[in-house]
Amino acid sequence: MSLLPDYQPDPTSPALTLAPMRRRHLRAVMRIESEVYPRPWSVSLFMSELALRGTRAYHVVRSGTTVVGYSGLMLGTEEAHVTTIAVDPEWHRQGIGTLLMLNMARTALEREAKAITLEVRVGNTGAQALYQRFGFAPAGIRKNYYSETNEDALVMWANDIDTPAYAERLDGIQSELYARLTQ
Repeated sequence: MSLLPDYQPDPTSPALTLAPMRRRHLRAVMRIESEVYPRPWSVSLFMSELALRGTRAYHVVRSGTTVVGYSGLMLGTEEAHVTTIAVDPEWHRQGIGTLLMLNMARTALEREAKAITLEVRVGNTGAQALYQRFGFAPAGIRKNYYSETNEDALVMWANDIDTPAYAERLDGIQSELYARLTQ
């Protein structure tokens, strides 16, 4: 089963596509970045991350030619770290975040990671629910991690992602996502 099977949500709506992030996507990425984060990353930071192909995996989701979400993953020896994930506010609750997380989990597994970690704002309960669906559990707090808003970060880990049980979890999420996108 491919990650994003071809589908057409309805005849008037273009299908979603998942693709590696390229420089040509950065204008759209920066638009979303500035809408969802109080202190957005710079174009030069994204470009330096994209240059680290051996240890980074950045992807975009497009609806037609419009970028509607993106994600970044830093890959280590046996663990991966979600560096960023964002969805255009007009596309929230459409399965884009789930698709991006599913892709990052599968990418981490392809690179032989055994665990994935991330930080999320303590007050962002919607994102935390998404991450919990992927097996992430709270592991600690980073005080004032988001200094621009004086918010703490909840550190979350998904361990043992290289097990058959985790593969079943991902397959279930993927099946639910495909069913949702094709209804």
